Amino acid sequence: MDQVWADHKELLSETEEQIQKGLHSKVELVNKVTHHILNSGGKRIRPLLLIISAHLCNYLEKERIFLTSVILEFIHTATLLHDDVIDNAEVRRGISPARVLWGNQASILVGDYLYTLALSHAVQMDNYEVNSLLATTCLRMAEGETLQLYHNSDLNLTEETYLQIIEYKTALLISASCKLGGMIAKSSEEKKEALGEFGKNLGMAFQVADDTLDYVADGKRLGKSLGEDLKEGKITLPLLHLLTRCTPSERTFLDQIMKEKNTLPEDLQGVITLMKNYGSIEYAVKRAQGFADAAKSALSVFDTSPHKDSLLTIADYVVSRDH
Repeated sequence: MDQVWADHKELLSETEEQIQKGLHSKVELVNKVTHHILNSGGKRIRPLLLIISAHLCNYLEKERIFLTSVILEFIHTATLLHDDVIDNAEVRRGISPARVLWGNQASILVGDYLYTLALSHAVQMDNYEVNSLLATTCLRMAEGETLQLYHNSDLNLTEETYLQIIEYKTALLISASCKLGGMIAKSSEEKKEALGEFGKNLGMAFQVADDTLDYVADGKRLGKSLGEDLKEGKITLPLLHLLTRCTPSERTFLDQIMKEKNTLPEDLQGVITLMKNYGSIEYAVKRAQGFADAAKSALSVFDTSPHKDSLLTIADYVVSRDH
């Protein structure tokens, strides 16, 4: 994966310059909040996927690649600002999030600003297909966030609904990042759909793996405390699997933890032990791998190339990463 980043370092650096150039509000607080979160260590995986997907479709025009990358990153950053408010997050990528530094109201308003800025940039592309995909993606993301809120602390959440939540919240923007590469390249419908399918399954693999890391990763490398999902009442796949297999007394224990939302270290360790005993971590990792494999299969319509190899590498990385 390090090689993939290195191969695209120059274009990503230029993309970063365009992102920073696009953030010049007349309101100083807007600039402070946006620069804080955009400079907090994000990897720019969505612009990377767009760049590789466009190159895979033999499209090399930098200007449109940069513009589309900026749009994607502004949308993603807007969701982070809103998510931190909804989750009452105390840490984002190892540092204080905007809501802690400037308050919830500023975070929400600047998130709205970034959404609007992204869509105003999208209009410049004068492409109905692109605008339609971005609008639909933003709509689904808002639905996904609302669906997750509705099922907060819901021990009866089904795996089907959980998968719908992460598809809407996470996977569809990653899908759009890949599909847009084919769109701006004016590639065939088959290839655009293949890129969208690759991105959707990649996003599903990424989120399932991320939800699993919340219980097993190194907290410092992850950039947040372990068990945050549990504290926030989020039922993710490892916990969902455990709930369908544990004893009534163990379920009562889990129910109490979810209701209190003040998980003690010993409670978290108890949950992790149960997950290991019932194979819940192993199950979630296997599901993540299944989505990664589906992502790689979607690229079968493309001939072998360095760009295709890069996407295959990313699919393997999202499951094997430790932070």
